[in-house]
Amino acid sequence: MFSKVMIANRGEIAVRVIKTCARLGIKTVVVYSDADAGSLAVEMADEAVRIGPPPAAESYLDIDKIIAAVKATGAEAVHPGFGFLSENPKFAERLKAEGVAFVGPNTAAIEAMGDKIASKKVAADAGVSVVPGHIGEIADAGEAVKIASEIGFPVMIKASAGGGGKGMRVAWDAKEAKEGFQSARNEAKSAFGDERIFIEKFIEQPRHIEIQVLGDKHGSVVHLGERECSIQRRNQKVIEEAPSPFLDSKTRKAMGEQAVALAAAVDYDSAGTVEFIVDKEKRFYFLEMNTRLQVEHPVSEMITGLDLVEQMLRVAAGEKLKLAQKDVKFDGWAVETRIYAEDPYRGFLPSIGRLSRFRPPAEGDNGFGVVRVDTGVVEGDQISLFYDPMIAKLATHGDDRAAAIDSMLAALDLFDIAGIQDNTPFLSAVCGQKRFRDGALTTGYIAEEFPDGFSGVAPGALDRRMMIAAAAFAHVTAVRRAARATGAVAVSHDLEREDWVALFNGERAAITVAIDELGATIDFPKRRGARLETQWRPGERVFSGELDGVPFSLILDPANEGYDVRRRGARERIIVCRPRAAELRASLPEKVAADTGKFVTSPMPGLVVSVAVAEGQDIKAGEALLVVEAMKMENVIRAERDGVVKAVAAAPGASVAADELLIEFE
Repeated sequence: MFSKVMIANRGEIAVRVIKTCARLGIKTVVVYSDADAGSLAVEMADEAVRIGPPPAAESYLDIDKIIAAVKATGAEAVHPGFGFLSENPKFAERLKAEGVAFVGPNTAAIEAMGDKIASKKVAADAGVSVVPGHIGEIADAGEAVKIASEIGFPVMIKASAGGGGKGMRVAWDAKEAKEGFQSARNEAKSAFGDERIFIEKFIEQPRHIEIQVLGDKHGSVVHLGERECSIQRRNQKVIEEAPSPFLDSKTRKAMGEQAVALAAAVDYDSAGTVEFIVDKEKRFYFLEMNTRLQVEHPVSEMITGLDLVEQMLRVAAGEKLKLAQKDVKFDGWAVETRIYAEDPYRGFLPSIGRLSRFRPPAEGDNGFGVVRVDTGVVEGDQISLFYDPMIAKLATHGDDRAAAIDSMLAALDLFDIAGIQDNTPFLSAVCGQKRFRDGALTTGYIAEEFPDGFSGVAPGALDRRMMIAAAAFAHVTAVRRAARATGAVAVSHDLEREDWVALFNGERAAITVAIDELGATIDFPKRRGARLETQWRPGERVFSGELDGVPFSLILDPANEGYDVRRRGARERIIVCRPRAAELRASLPEKVAADTGKFVTSPMPGLVVSVAVAEGQDIKAGEALLVVEAMKMENVIRAERDGVVKAVAAAPGASVAADELLIEFE
């Protein structure tokens, strides 16, 4: 086994590899850009080497700098993580030339499978079912439109060297094919340094199901079951689980056998993933093979009990696999959600800033199942615009799928993030939906369930009582504390049982609150004598307790008026006041929103990639105005109404802040 391993990556995957290396007694080295100088990975590693400024092309994608760091530290092997150079055969060859082990597959396998165009040819030759499409490079947007029309819309436009949802677009007509080709190529060049694009038929109502494979350098290959990865947004996985709720034993066996056969055909010798697209009739087609560790590997680890990073290290060191296919056993169910720095209420736009709070749920048994948190950030870290927006992965394991989902919901309830926007409300909303719990999944799930975007969900009757109870308890507690601080003992005594009104979402509920040492007794309009048990104290953002014996947790943020309360995708401003104050508030005039319809502002900090309009130009609603890149993704900003451009305030290459003026209409 190696004595020192370098991790050519950042964030949570770097931390993940460090943990396994530490358990195995292996020293670790990480490389870092200026943006990651104070990161958790740098703090945890035995050594750290600076490799350049924040842009990936000048740091994590610079092979020469990483090779120099390997030589300087004497690392015997390099684990590439995922993304960056993990599927770059030139990098693996350079390491081999330097006598350094690459913790990944052999170069021939990377070249055959890592290239999405070549991999389809190999798969077809190996007898694996492939998706109909154009197997070959595409020169320009015109050729892309022609090929897409011949295949038949809708089509999937994909980067040959892509992964993680980068460089992927679905086109439903010629116009979208032209725009999608250019955006996909730009993203691919920026993220992977490879702008080759191919096109294949987009299968409607598909499921994305992948098989985890593991091979050694002695000819052995096994599969570790499947992962369901159908919950996606912009072709990027959001929620994964193992096993799939859709497959039957016959289909599972066939997919596993094809995955192993394909891996064997290229002498695959590491952990890898064979991805399939599965239609509603359980027909499956080879999609691509990722010749690296996947983001979602924790769910496979949780149901098999294997450490995939350890297996990769042992294989890279020349060891034989210690398990055959018959030795692979599956236990229970696992679900993973990806925690992103993005605002689900504003079209999932990237959110950049400092993590003023970052307090994940505790790992271990949470009463429903086992919780695991993989992250590369800590409270106080700065979330940069230069890298992927994923800041953590939350995985849970249960005896069955229902238990794993219940464990996930309970864990998400306790995830306390502030300073940036995050997608935990959206994840909670999805995991709580009946359709999700029933396992009726497709890659179009998010678009189908949230066609107008995510604006939160309406709380059920019990959830609303929980939200009101928390806000009422917090408010009355604050009033009592203020009364005691001013010496108004009589007032404090009177507040032991008083009438209040909870205002929320244009509605009002008359409540009575009586606080005691263990919580409070609350009369609701349709539920009198409800019992709230809680140990919550002022200043705590997570409010946990039991209402009528039902455990719950929610996020409680003091606002200018009342509290912003968030629970499982529901979000409401709740104001608790006296009945007379509620009457007076009802007579106040509503505020008139300012007219901002003439201005287009940047929805996020980022870099202006291109500007498609000029002063004096007539614009129709829906037309593309600019493209702003943030966190490795291009975001097309479109006109929301017809108009004439009065001024263009942004130019290609300019850095813009959130809400900065970009275009003004007449």
